[in-house]
Amino acid sequence: MKIILFALTLLSLPMFASCSSEQIGNILKDAGVGGLSTEDVASGLKDALLKGASKGSDLLSLRDGFYKSAYKIALPPDAKPVCDKLGMIPGFDKIEECLVEKINRTAEDAAKKAKPIFVSAIQQMTIKDAWNILKGDDIAATQYLINTTKQSLYNEFKPVIVESLNKFGALNYWSSAVDRYNKFPLVKQVNPDIADYVTGKTLDGLFQKIAEEEKDIRHNLNARTSELLKRVFAKQN
Repeated sequence: MKIILFALTLLSLPMFASCSSEQIGNILKDAGVGGLSTEDVASGLKDALLKGASKGSDLLSLRDGFYKSAYKIALPPDAKPVCDKLGMIPGFDKIEECLVEKINRTAEDAAKKAKPIFVSAIQQMTIKDAWNILKGDDIAATQYLINTTKQSLYNEFKPVIVESLNKFGALNYWSSAVDRYNKFPLVKQVNPDIADYVTGKTLDGLFQKIAEEEKDIRHNLNARTSELLKRVFAKQN
């Protein structure tokens, strides 16, 4: 049986659930998982998340990182009737194509600024959090980040998105289209503010990419680019 499976089996038993980090460390040492302290494990998992967040942000911030990839952001549902209605009006004939590109360019631009926001959140991870993640699945660290920081990240990230939307003219473009559409009789009024939608979708893409990077680090030896990562994740081999 692999050492890490034995260790995780112990950790899953009720009698070990209430153990302190020091006690858990002693148990793991006795089980043959020596050489790593609880602080090492916590640091290793933080390192994995930091590398995943950094690489994810870097890749998605490249041109077409969103726009021509699996992370491409589609228009919000209430945009379709607007595009259908205005598509035959001069100046709005390419509204859907234009808006999709603008919001994806926004996401790529904002992704450049996501890294320090993620780093700050990851550094708050505790040793207890790290042990819970160690017992989790392939994206447990990413899920921890989503569960504990998504709302605060959203609050910090939305101004970044608004800045980028303005940079690419997406807010004014969409606002003028919606204002025109809302003047048609008998149509359901549409909210001209798309910042909330784009912020949520951009964060979803970033979290998805971080999850993929976490899986890679857990299963691909070449993705463990530091000595600590190699030591911590070697325990699951």
